Amino acid sequence: MRQDPAQEHDSTGGCTDALARARSVGPLLDAAADEIERRRELPPAVVAALIDAGLFRLLQPRSLGGAELRPADYAQIVEEIASHDASAAWCVGQGCGCSMSAAFLEPDVAQAIFGPPDGIVAWGPPGPAKAVAVPGGFRLSGSWSFASGSHHATWLGAHVGVSTADGVPLTRPDGSAIMRTLLFPKARAEMTDIWHVIGLNGTGSDTYTVSDLFVPEDHTILRDPANHPRENGPLYRFSSSNVYAAAFAGVALGVARRVLESFIELARDKIPRGARVTMRNNNVIQSQVAQSEARLASARRYVLGVLDESWDEVARAGALSLARNATLRLATTWAIHQARDVVDTLYQAAGATAIFDENPFERRFRDIHTIAQQMQARQTHFETVGRIMMGLPPDATMFTF
Repeated sequence: MRQDPAQEHDSTGGCTDALARARSVGPLLDAAADEIERRRELPPAVVAALIDAGLFRLLQPRSLGGAELRPADYAQIVEEIASHDASAAWCVGQGCGCSMSAAFLEPDVAQAIFGPPDGIVAWGPPGPAKAVAVPGGFRLSGSWSFASGSHHATWLGAHVGVSTADGVPLTRPDGSAIMRTLLFPKARAEMTDIWHVIGLNGTGSDTYTVSDLFVPEDHTILRDPANHPRENGPLYRFSSSNVYAAAFAGVALGVARRVLESFIELARDKIPRGARVTMRNNNVIQSQVAQSEARLASARRYVLGVLDESWDEVARAGALSLARNATLRLATTWAIHQARDVVDTLYQAAGATAIFDENPFERRFRDIHTIAQQMQARQTHFETVGRIMMGLPPDATMFTF
């Protein structure tokens, strides 16, 4: 007899195994750090290791051979990867988030896209584009940017408003645009190298363009909270926005944790110029280390606690309430900002040591500031959550499909 879906998908065994596999690729990521920076993409050996470890399948349905992990477990695995390399963790977070779309596709289509070992999808936020409804599907034209992982992806996705054959935009009763995600092989798109940035260099978050590309309707997904997944697991009652927020909070926390560990190691041996004892004997340094630990540990527990509560609510009610969505957004945004502040504090305390790229501070300083500039860390999230807490409607769509 089939178990209740909430019970069936609530095992932590898959998390323990996936976490062990994430730890197993850590030495490879450490060794490849300079190559990742230089190439501005994940090298083939790194991609192959992540694929072999099943780390792009953490959120795929079990019916496709995926792990279908709870978001709290998933965030900890991304955090572990980020403690070695932020770009690799970001690509895993992006690729796994995209793979949740498999739960909304016909099984044969989902298998064709995500079934192969290298079945990885990349996409960026909506850009200047249009999708015109035609018999059997859509004609797609447009450009999209910030496609993290696009260098090793085999498929791309396009979030786009759709229109009738005569160009009239399709809208909902409230006047908002009807959006779909269209999936197509990467080989059908033109890629443009734009990713020349200060941090997360290895994500290869480039731009892609298509012109009058036909996409079959069964390779598209309606982006609407009312669009129910074909899979029964509680995971697919979370919006992709929820799960991206959890993953990228995990990236930030993993980066900051590694910086803290590296700083403690530095402080044990470094005697600053003009000082007579090592940094760890300095009272200010001791206080900064303790406060950094408190910031990271409390932010981490806040995120994981809210994710656990959210999982219970989804299993019980089938969806997240607005209040729970707001709390989840608050916890993840707060964690990213706390992680950034910890890195800033320790980078400054490390002195001139921190500016050399041979030491473990400079790249992570750039990475954390790039993470904090992304959509998941926007300061406006605090405003939106505050509005909800005070009984006002949200002024932004933070919790969409």
